[in-house]
Amino acid sequence: MLQKIKHYFKELLFFTLFITIFANGLSLYKAQEINKSDLTLSTTKLINNTLYTPDRDKPLIVHLWATWCPTCKLEADNINRISKYYEVITIAVDSGSDYDIDKYMKEHDLHYRVINDNKYSLSESLNIKVFPTTLIYDKNQKLVFSEVGYTSSFGLFIRMLWVSF
Repeated sequence: MLQKIKHYFKELLFFTLFITIFANGLSLYKAQEINKSDLTLSTTKLINNTLYTPDRDKPLIVHLWATWCPTCKLEADNINRISKYYEVITIAVDSGSDYDIDKYMKEHDLHYRVINDNKYSLSESLNIKVFPTTLIYDKNQKLVFSEVGYTSSFGLFIRMLWVSF
């Protein structure tokens, strides 16, 4: 019995390691296409009709997602969690009207800032084609990290600590 448990544990460990390496490799490959220019986001309108201007003295997470994206749904709590501690702006791509996105946010108890990119202007300017995509800029608006696909709360916190120094 103990041998079987060891065997299954090793298999699970190997599978987890393989999936982690594969996912990170895929993310690195997809991230090559991202526009790596300095952040040019200025004052913009959020779905709640308020204006948002990024704080130029702090690091910023820019998270592109969609209401129809299953991975985005899994990651939404991570973005919600980190938005309580760091500056986060999210861009909902091809997700309907401001009302539709606001309804989605309320249904899922999400409280981060959202820009509606229903005309793809922001996602195209960043050359983002895969969702979710998370970009982390330092206080000088330089892109430091980009993640295509799911990212954990722990990973986000570690990256934000890194760019905060």
